[in-house]
Amino acid sequence: MSALSTRGGGTRGALGWLAAPALLLFTGFGVIPLVGVLALSFTTWDGIGDIHLSGLTSWRAVLADPGLPHALWVTFLVMAVSWAVQTPASVLLGVFLAGAQRYRAVLSVLYFIPLLLSSAAIAVTYEALLDPNFGLGAGLGVELLAQDWLGEPWLAFGVIIFVVSWQFIPFHSLIYQGGVRQIPRSMYEAAQLDGAGRVRMFFSITLPQLKYTIITSSTLMVVGSLTFFDLIFVLTAGGPGDATRVLALDMYKRGFQANLMGPASAIAVILVLVGLALALLLRRLGGGRSDTSQLEGA
Repeated sequence: MSALSTRGGGTRGALGWLAAPALLLFTGFGVIPLVGVLALSFTTWDGIGDIHLSGLTSWRAVLADPGLPHALWVTFLVMAVSWAVQTPASVLLGVFLAGAQRYRAVLSVLYFIPLLLSSAAIAVTYEALLDPNFGLGAGLGVELLAQDWLGEPWLAFGVIIFVVSWQFIPFHSLIYQGGVRQIPRSMYEAAQLDGAGRVRMFFSITLPQLKYTIITSSTLMVVGSLTFFDLIFVLTAGGPGDATRVLALDMYKRGFQANLMGPASAIAVILVLVGLALALLLRRLGGGRSDTSQLEGA
């Protein structure tokens, strides 16, 4: 018994040493910068000169700014609509690509290409394609495509949702593809013997078994949408007006254009808190423990 205890303790110690490099990297590039940003939110700094403690001055300025609720609203709207567009498309593509046909492997590679491209490069490309005077619509002579896509608030918002979905659906499709391949084939074979068709098997077997995969993918979508900056900055710069001014873009404009590092740091802390709250909420909706098997109850 003592030998087993010693062996177990040695294994845990070895695992601790193996986790140490990752813990150090997370502390150096995650925890320490976060603490620094939190401390900076209680100061006054223009990004160049001396840093002066100012208490809650930056927080009062941010919370009293009428632009903050609007930026929060746009951020949550982008989050909700992009999730509603990406999730069904990602699930369907993931289920389709999980098949055994050879051509589906080629399609998987083709669908994954947008994720390999830079968001800024994608934004520049779409900005050129959607130009009402020299873009795709003007070149083809199609009046419907020659609209001022980035000059009207709701059109600009729709363009952002489309481009975000086009870029990130491949990643989430890959997650669902892996989740579908973990579902035992025996479940589908039993359903076929009972006379179930493909649609019935999709809603009765595939979707329920993908519950935890959906929670994981949704968490990545929701938290990731809080950091949309480069694509929106290049496409619309928050315009027209403030129609697409999300919280991350508001933070950039305060910090690097207005040289108000204190308020910008306060917005960064707000982003972290919102992301943490949403992640915990999705974890709670997922049913609790993170080590629960996807095939629980199968």
